[in-house]
Amino acid sequence: MDEHVIDLTVISAVVFDTDGVVTDTARGHAAAWKHVFDAFLRGRSEPFDIRDDYLRHVDGRPRLDGIRTFLAARGITVPEGSPADEPGAPTVHGLGLAKDRSFLEQAGKYGVAAFPPTVALLHELRRRGARTAAGSASLHGRRLVTSAGVMHLFDLMVDGNDAALMNLPGTPDPALFLEAARRLDLPAAGIAVVASALPAVEAGRRGGFGTVVAVGAKAGAKAGDAAGGLVVVGDLSELGVRGRVLPLRG
Repeated sequence: MDEHVIDLTVISAVVFDTDGVVTDTARGHAAAWKHVFDAFLRGRSEPFDIRDDYLRHVDGRPRLDGIRTFLAARGITVPEGSPADEPGAPTVHGLGLAKDRSFLEQAGKYGVAAFPPTVALLHELRRRGARTAAGSASLHGRRLVTSAGVMHLFDLMVDGNDAALMNLPGTPDPALFLEAARRLDLPAAGIAVVASALPAVEAGRRGGFGTVVAVGAKAGAKAGDAAGGLVVVGDLSELGVRGRVLPLRG
């Protein structure tokens, strides 16, 4: 698709991945990953690249999956450990706990902001009758969206806690977004997914969603070989809305 538009004559709802799309938290996540991985990698491997390693291996994935994926790319294996591990212990859970602590410290210190173009788009979609949902692999997704002051702009949210309770696989598997579709009681073909993380964009494609919006140059470049239904924008100020969702008649 060449037009940067969501067509509400065929799309009835939009599911937004949160990090880097709704909340300006991607930089905080990347910084927390670098802090934790660099301490662990010292004497083992090169430092964590805050852009390439983050986008390639951890962005958009559940926290423990990101650790496994990144360490595998470096040829490093560590024990799984358990949630009872000390933060920073050389285990998958220990590194995950350290990352979680580092990120929450940053979020507590600097706060969480919503992207103004996303807020404007959410208002416009709802004004035109579209339903909206938020999706996040993060266990703190609901807390962060609430802190950003935009939870009221979503009909529902599926976050990492829901995924854990339902044993949903992480992206690029579309399970989390499909759960949002189920709760919206709409077929995936009538829903758009908006995402910036590469695994989340791929999840939208795999899930059979009617439109997938890839936000950012990196996501667009990687997803550019997709078939119809893909919209690529630099940011959501470039995305328009056409038509409106007609109310169901009883």
